[in-house]
Amino acid sequence: MAIGALIIGDEILSGRRQDKHLAKLIELLSARGLSLAWAEYIGDDPERIVATLKRTFATGDIVFSTGGIGATPDDHTRQCAARALGVELELHPEAKRLIIERTLESAPAGEPVDLNSAQNLHRLNMGTYPAGARIIPNSYNKIPGFSVGDHHFMPGFPVMAWPMMEWVLDTYYSHLHHATPHEERSVLVFELVESELTPLMVEIERDFAGVRVFSLPSVGDATRGGIYAKRHIDLGVKGDPALVEPAFEALRKGVYTLGGTMVEIDGEVL
Repeated sequence: MAIGALIIGDEILSGRRQDKHLAKLIELLSARGLSLAWAEYIGDDPERIVATLKRTFATGDIVFSTGGIGATPDDHTRQCAARALGVELELHPEAKRLIIERTLESAPAGEPVDLNSAQNLHRLNMGTYPAGARIIPNSYNKIPGFSVGDHHFMPGFPVMAWPMMEWVLDTYYSHLHHATPHEERSVLVFELVESELTPLMVEIERDFAGVRVFSLPSVGDATRGGIYAKRHIDLGVKGDPALVEPAFEALRKGVYTLGGTMVEIDGEVL
């Protein structure tokens, strides 16, 4: 069971808004010993959303979806989730109660509230989910998100979505927290190019099953300055802690043999 993210909204693809959810979800997962396996960005195209959700529902993955669960004409995620599952939309009774509660709280003091007005009845659409859905509490304004199986749908607003992500992780997946031991070690490598390092990387993955080697080349980042301004490769290993240390030692020896210079992130030259 992998963990994935769907970030929905034309405003992200057009550049009107910058996505902040991906980095936050990675942070929340990492704090719990978990990691993100995949992520996709989708615009507000109902047919594409339906097709994507049909595919992701079929994987059995844990999926966090942000955006498109409101009640304006450009919000399609609730309807698309129902279509992807082949079920009807239903007004969730607890969501209805919370939306009404929020409506009453938001009204100006002393003014009567007509819960049957067109505007207030329309607000209830935010509580219509695919049949069988469960609500995700919203600590910001009470308007819930919803879950269907291991798919979890939340608003595009970080102030609402991020606490929802934490709630989902801690409510449904606490048994997965730190269940798979994981460690990562890396160095910055200079004077070598990736093609020279590739045979070494293949050799280490062959000799240390359960360890993966990663290579992140950079032409140099003048804005960071210092050693980062020089052309380098962020080279490392990650995986089973029992194997990471010997694999990392083999990696360093291999870089030495190839004539490269290494610098630990804390600045120690190796």
